[in-house]
Amino acid sequence: MMERLGMTLREFFMKFPVAIRIAWACGLVAALFGFVPATVGLGVTAGIAGVVSSIVAVYQAQKNRPAKKLFRRRKKDPMLIIAGMTLVVTFGLLLSTSIVSGVAAENREATIAAQTANEKELAEKKAEEQKEKREREAAEKVAKKKAAEAETKRIAAMEASDPTSAPDAANSSALDVLEKLVVKGRAPKTGYDRDDQFGAAWLDVDHNGCDTRNDILKRDLEGETFEANNCVVLTGTLNEPYTATVIDFKKGEGTSSKVQIDHVVALSDAWQKGAQQLTLDQRKNLANDPYNLLAVDGPANAQKSDSDAASWLPANKDFRCEYVARQIGVKSKYSLWVTDAEKTAMKNVLNGCPGQMIPANGGADVEIAQPEPVQQPAPVQTPAPQPAQPAQPTPAAPAPQSTYYANCAAVRAAGAAPIYAGQPGYSTKLDRDRDGVGCEN
Repeated sequence: MMERLGMTLREFFMKFPVAIRIAWACGLVAALFGFVPATVGLGVTAGIAGVVSSIVAVYQAQKNRPAKKLFRRRKKDPMLIIAGMTLVVTFGLLLSTSIVSGVAAENREATIAAQTANEKELAEKKAEEQKEKREREAAEKVAKKKAAEAETKRIAAMEASDPTSAPDAANSSALDVLEKLVVKGRAPKTGYDRDDQFGAAWLDVDHNGCDTRNDILKRDLEGETFEANNCVVLTGTLNEPYTATVIDFKKGEGTSSKVQIDHVVALSDAWQKGAQQLTLDQRKNLANDPYNLLAVDGPANAQKSDSDAASWLPANKDFRCEYVARQIGVKSKYSLWVTDAEKTAMKNVLNGCPGQMIPANGGADVEIAQPEPVQQPAPVQTPAPQPAQPAQPTPAAPAPQSTYYANCAAVRAAGAAPIYAGQPGYSTKLDRDRDGVGCEN
């Protein structure tokens, strides 16, 4: 059956001219080798030969020329076909080699170009990274320099407002230093908050393990006792500077408030007269500076509140010069200004003590006069009683005339200044600070 099939196919192909059969063979070769990169040249050559054979077959058909006209010796047809196929294969292999070599060269060039581009890209990327690194290092260097400068300024500012240091104006004439203070109006109180602007109350700025309140109590009280930590003051005696009284201090609910720590220059007053321009560290120092703090009578401190010298002065006149001088020292130390009314009030006080100097240390030197002991009177001998005499009528005393002063000028003209509460002519309009002493200046 296979033999018959082979004979049938042979008879079928033999009916076609040789050129057609060659074209078919070339087409088969082209189909087999044309899509393989290594033999693409062979496939192309076979395709060309097939096209040529097809053209020959078409020409033969048009001229109606038999195959023997093309191949006069038919017995040589197989040899010619073999020779032609050999030429086709050889030419195709050469062409394939050339094409493959060209493709390989192109691939190498493409690979080299890709590598070059990749290397260039990597080099550019590396250069960019190095540039960014240099810029980052330069920025960090500038930032460190600025930080160092800022730290230097901060330290300088801290040293300038060291809470343990005396003001530069210490031991100078209070009147002379007052003249050097800037005179300006009071700034708005907007933004003032004790904790936010001056830190929490009674910090340990000197790092001795005790808060500022107990440091001041330890400094200003006498005969004090402490808790086991030798820090918290339990009891003591205060020679109080504002009222010239002696206060027995005892720590406890309802008793601790009898002695309060007063800011000689109130923080609210400082905020409105220059402290807004200070750094937070400088304001914390101001709030905890022993030079600006005194242990005082609680009610007197509450009466003072945040007043300046123009609206409040201690009832103890002997302490007013030192009090005003200390306020001037604080304002000089922290570059705070005074109002015109405040400066006038300070000058009025200092004119009575022109030699007053700016205090160099914290605390107040107060001497409280001790009452003299009362002597017991000698016993009086009582004489024997005499007979009673009839009482003689006594003339009625003339009714006292009321005394009235229109102002302090009238009090001074009458030689009654200062005038005290209970004396004839005393009135609250003559005693603006309500301390029981009128027309004292």
